[in-house]
Amino acid sequence: MNHKYDFGVDPKAPIVYVRPILVEDLPPEVRQHVGSGLSKLYAVHDVDGQRLALVADRKLAFALARQHDFTPVNVH
Repeated sequence: MNHKYDFGVDPKAPIVYVRPILVEDLPPEVRQHVGSGLSKLYAVHDVDGQRLALVADRKLAFALARQHDFTPVNVH
């Protein structure tokens, strides 16, 4: 039980949370910018809950976070 395990998380990089959001739950002024055919987006939030980005898929959300030196964490 005293073995260190590398979880692949950079302890120096700030954490952001990635969670799915239904398009129908977005405000109308945001919803009008969403492409047709999308029913779900992925939001990237900082530790205080401030939304930093909305993107089309989970993979893109994680890539975006890492490109900006954040450590993304999935939220259900």
